[in-house]
Amino acid sequence: MTDNNELLQSKETYTNIRRTVISAQSKVATVVNSAMVQAYWKIGEQIYIACGENERAEYGKNLLKYLSEKLASEFGKGFTERNLRYMRQFYQTFPIRNTLCAELSWSHYRLLMRVDNEERRNFYHEECVKSNWSVRQLERQINTLYYDRMLASQDKSSVAHEIDKLESRPEYEKIVKDPYVLEFLDLEANPHFYEKNLEQALINHLQKFLLELGRGFSFVSRQKKITFDGRHFFIDLVFYNYILKCFVLIDLKLGDLVHQDLGQMQMYVNYYTRELMNEGDNPPIGIVMCADKSDSIIKYTLPEGNTQIFASKYMTYLPTEEELKRELNLDEFTKLEEELVDTHD
Repeated sequence: MTDNNELLQSKETYTNIRRTVISAQSKVATVVNSAMVQAYWKIGEQIYIACGENERAEYGKNLLKYLSEKLASEFGKGFTERNLRYMRQFYQTFPIRNTLCAELSWSHYRLLMRVDNEERRNFYHEECVKSNWSVRQLERQINTLYYDRMLASQDKSSVAHEIDKLESRPEYEKIVKDPYVLEFLDLEANPHFYEKNLEQALINHLQKFLLELGRGFSFVSRQKKITFDGRHFFIDLVFYNYILKCFVLIDLKLGDLVHQDLGQMQMYVNYYTRELMNEGDNPPIGIVMCADKSDSIIKYTLPEGNTQIFASKYMTYLPTEEELKRELNLDEFTKLEEELVDTHD
């Protein structure tokens, strides 16, 4: 009986301490996000005053380049030319500073800036504050035309509350997981923040396997971050194959493979094709690996326009489907899980 009482008391103590930590993290997140939003608005205002809406031709472009180089060297990579343009857009979209809400983060405002219609944007802005939407909830509401559905609905209360069922709000959001916060504070992003432990262990395993396999593989990057319209994506592994003269992009998915996974890899392949290919390079290869405990499915996503002969040329040097399956089989999962358990113990 005493043991049960001690256990209950320990659990209660843990619950209280956990609540204290979450409350403190929430306060820190609010302060940092509010400071970031205010700073970016002010930066956007100053850039707009200096070079106007259209960058005033050559002077504006040179100014943004100059500012980016100076600021990034002193304050970190959050001050790219693209980000500076977003800050100017932020000022243009929300020109009245006192309309900004401390409850909303920079990630919220990046989503709101994508809403072109001012009436719709103001509606989402107000509803986001009133309903305390997370970033994911706001994004879902915008993408599913919540504004239009509310106007058309006879049961507005039901429409307003469905978001909590379709996209539940996380209990709390760790500040260290937000890439914008990390950039603003000039902190290094830890790739382990973005993936589960098991997935990280599998990526470790695949990275080692491909390098030991040989066949021209050279490691380039892990959790390679690319950004489109304020949304961050992370490619699990990036290699360069100096025999094929091309980048090889690898994404690992835990669970069943869905068509969105292939579409996302095609986006990565297109990005590397248009932005990062060097002269003389062949088009990059995307490999989506789906691993679950019942089967392993490996799909290759090649850029449009490749012939089967060219694909066969690739396959001479890439690991075969059977080789990849062996690296992601049930025994390997079990072994990695056991290693993780041992590590935590």
